[in-house]
Amino acid sequence: MSGKVYLVGAGPGDYKLITLKGLECIEKADVILYDRLINPKLLKYAKKKAEIIYAGKAPNAHSYSQEEISQLILDKALEGNVVTRLKGGDPFVFGRGGEEALLLAENNVNFEIVPGITSAISVPAYAGIPVTHRNISSSFHVITGHEDPEKERSSLNYETLGKLKGTLIFLMGVKNIENICENLIKNGQSPKRPVAVIRKGTTTEQEIVTGNLKNIADRVKEKNLKNPAIIVVGDVVNLSKCLSWIDKRVLFGKRVLVTRTRLQVSKLSEKIEALGGEAIEFPTIEITPNDDYTKLDKAIGEIGKYKWIIFTSVNGVKYFLNRMKKLRVDVRTIKGAKICAIGPATAGKLNEMGFLVEYIPEEYKAEGLIEILKDRIEEGDNILLPRADIARKVLEEKLIKLGANVDNVAVYNTIIPRYERGELANILKNKIIDIITFTSSSTARNFFKILGKENLNLLDNINIAAIGPITAKTAKELGMNVEIEAKEYTIDGLVEAIINYYYDKNLKY
Repeated sequence: MSGKVYLVGAGPGDYKLITLKGLECIEKADVILYDRLINPKLLKYAKKKAEIIYAGKAPNAHSYSQEEISQLILDKALEGNVVTRLKGGDPFVFGRGGEEALLLAENNVNFEIVPGITSAISVPAYAGIPVTHRNISSSFHVITGHEDPEKERSSLNYETLGKLKGTLIFLMGVKNIENICENLIKNGQSPKRPVAVIRKGTTTEQEIVTGNLKNIADRVKEKNLKNPAIIVVGDVVNLSKCLSWIDKRVLFGKRVLVTRTRLQVSKLSEKIEALGGEAIEFPTIEITPNDDYTKLDKAIGEIGKYKWIIFTSVNGVKYFLNRMKKLRVDVRTIKGAKICAIGPATAGKLNEMGFLVEYIPEEYKAEGLIEILKDRIEEGDNILLPRADIARKVLEEKLIKLGANVDNVAVYNTIIPRYERGELANILKNKIIDIITFTSSSTARNFFKILGKENLNLLDNINIAAIGPITAKTAKELGMNVEIEAKEYTIDGLVEAIINYYYDKNLKY
């Protein structure tokens, strides 16, 4: 029995412009075939065991011919798979989706077409160009720009195109821009008609060159603008001066390497992307359960003896309460202890679980909490610290000096994920990273171990952003130049510090 095929339009470069249905098709696919211009972040939504096949076609470098791609889709479906074919933009707007669908129909394979947002309207919109606008343009026309200029006769009717008053949108036409402009002028378009060429639209690498039909080819050549790009012809181009928005965001064009754990990257990445930056995720820390629960289980078994329980991280809360649940110990047995948290995120997680937090230091580190507790802890108080296996010893040491009995118990382990050194080095060499963020000393230390001292020079032109002074100190000790340090030791504080840094550098907002 054959499977099913979804021909999905993945939208333009901004991966968030895919439709909900398109995303569902990625999530349930057994096999995914994707094009060259698909944002790789979309592939993160695939099932772990999904077969992922690159079927991109760059100029003069095709991984498969169109006929081979169509046949591959068919073969995978006939094997009984759910196949998702990811195509840039919309599958039926110069996407050759019709050819793939016809072969499936001829072989009685069940398929669905999932429309996508075409670059013809989305790319101009991100550049502040509405393809239609009252009293300026009442129609728009989408035209292939990918014709061989050596052809004896164009398949495009330039005689008709030359008479159109609406917006003309040529897809993938940069290589032929001189020929396109000449033919439009020859057939009636004004040489002064405004033109915009937009490269890598909807992404943090978006570039726009404007001019008119007479001079745009020269301007594109001067800027060395290459495909992927679209050409917009019409008076609506002039609206870009006041409607452009993507390039006004403070981190537009900036690439930020996020080193948090794989489960924690999303919050920071989303904030970076909301500010116009590109978040490149490279977790340098991985959280794993303990190998030995003896000490933790003993502490949980004696939970009633503790006068204070101090949580220093969200992970500490999560793993501690999960272990209590596993041991079937009622959380109500904690009722005699006062709960403290370092940082609002940790406190928020405790509140979410129904705990009232007694104290949160204004300075989100061990020293700040000690300042609060130094006059409240009594000689002989039993204190439980459920923390990471590599947590700093300063909190435990200072509590002991105050006369407390401290059980410092590891509730989870932090390890370095498996990565090749060359993989990180290549990202730093090829991606032109602007900022590297460290949200803990562990992320900085592990980053250094993965990168290697011999590659430290790759950080010469990169800004290091640390979530607080302790993390900054660790990074500096490892030989990194920390330019950005959060005043509030939270993700929001880190993002604010990055924004302020670029304000101070007189970059546009």
